Amino acid sequence: MTDEKTIAIYEEQAARYADLPVSPLQRAAIDRFLAMVPPGACILDAGCGPGVHAALMASAGHDVHAIDPTPAFVTDALSRGVNARLGAFDDIDGADIYDGIFASFSLLHAPLADLPRHLDAMVRALKPGGALFIGMKSGTGEERDKIGRRYSYVTEAEMRQLLEMRGLTIAHVTSGEEAGLSGEIAPFFLMHARAADA
Repeated sequence: MTDEKTIAIYEEQAARYADLPVSPLQRAAIDRFLAMVPPGACILDAGCGPGVHAALMASAGHDVHAIDPTPAFVTDALSRGVNARLGAFDDIDGADIYDGIFASFSLLHAPLADLPRHLDAMVRALKPGGALFIGMKSGTGEERDKIGRRYSYVTEAEMRQLLEMRGLTIAHVTSGEEAGLSGEIAPFFLMHARAADA
């Protein structure tokens, strides 16, 4: 995600965003993801925001690496003890690196046309049998929300197909509705998948 307007909004709203609570559904999704990786797993939090989720994963004993394109978020994540750096989906490269990749409501800021190559990079970076978590707002098309952030929407079925086409097996899906930073209540899905074994 490199949309300058979206990054600027997150930069301005970083403190408010960091104060958003981790909902029971989100916490359950983190726990389910961690149950899919081995002890001391090497995990990438792709689009880590202020590092709240990454800190929870690190506190469970995992080696968490985190990237985000918003400088204020990286600063916040570092203050939580997270190994974070500035970076975007285009900075995910290499093969067989991570036991798990966690992308919680971050891919939705990438253009729809870029989703296939970002997913390709993530799948390539996963170790055989690695876990992938994706949280997305569900819907169709591309637009900006009422505070100006850029959003791309896919349906649960579309994301399932995108992942299965890349050899992943869907392990679990949860859906719901919540209000985020903008205050708008929107439908979403939380998808856990596993890469093929070698």
